[in-house]
Amino acid sequence: MTATPDLRTARPASAELLRSVFRRHAAGVAVITARDDEGPVGFTATSLASVSAEPPMISFGIGTGASSWPAVSRTDHVGVHVLGEHQQDLAATFARSGADRFGRPTAWREGPEGVPVLGGVLAWLVCRIVARVPAGDHRVVLAEVVLGDPAGAGRPLLYHQGRFSGLRE
Repeated sequence: MTATPDLRTARPASAELLRSVFRRHAAGVAVITARDDEGPVGFTATSLASVSAEPPMISFGIGTGASSWPAVSRTDHVGVHVLGEHQQDLAATFARSGADRFGRPTAWREGPEGVPVLGGVLAWLVCRIVARVPAGDHRVVLAEVVLGDPAGAGRPLLYHQGRFSGLRE
């Protein structure tokens, strides 16, 4: 039998409430990359979602204060990389402010449309941005898939309770 929710413990909407709820939501981990005039940029995202099969579209969120936002706000194309559980260090590097994200040991090369494509990932896409929708202090980016490769080996990396981990069986 399922327990009835106790509405007496409900809290008013706040940033802390949202963070607390989403710490309990396991999310896949991706790195989004783009090319800027000064070079490649990228960030770790747990907001990646499939939006449409026809045409194939994805979405992700990015804060307008993020160091990658200026590039994402101006570029036409982004790279989307689904990380494997063996890539916790890569996820942490792309999540850390001020990190040399594309320095050693990050394996990458310039891909189609000049988009940086990371090596060793479970899957990657190159996508054309079709919209940047304002959402509070973030933007929801909608992008149409141009091409990709789902052939990487391994199990997915997850983000849960404030840390990266793999699946447990």
